[in-house]
Amino acid sequence: MKIEHFAINVPEPQAMADWYVRNLGMNIVKQMHDAPFMTFLADNSGKVMLEIYRNDKAPVPNYTDQHPLVVHLAFVSEDPGKDKIRLLEAGAKEVSDDILSDGSHLVMLKDPWGISVQLCKRSSPMI
Repeated sequence: MKIEHFAINVPEPQAMADWYVRNLGMNIVKQMHDAPFMTFLADNSGKVMLEIYRNDKAPVPNYTDQHPLVVHLAFVSEDPGKDKIRLLEAGAKEVSDDILSDGSHLVMLKDPWGISVQLCKRSSPMI
């Protein structure tokens, strides 16, 4: 089996989808323009999808107050420092910027809705 998508209930799925397309290179695969505004976003490989929506049957978590280790979206970045600056200018907030002992560079940010986004440049790529 393989994962089709990972889904999260978010406060503003349409605005979030636009931000992820503009700033993280994601593509809209399918989108509803009525509640619950279900939107499937694919990464640039076309093999990983994120579903975002606003479904009132479940509470929207307070992502801003959650520690990034609870849940985060990790993106491969060729230049995490440069991407960090660009995302900060687009409304993200910095949580941490670490270079590990193996030389990997990991940057943790919060998107404008408080969801943790990690930028990863691994010394040995994992995928």
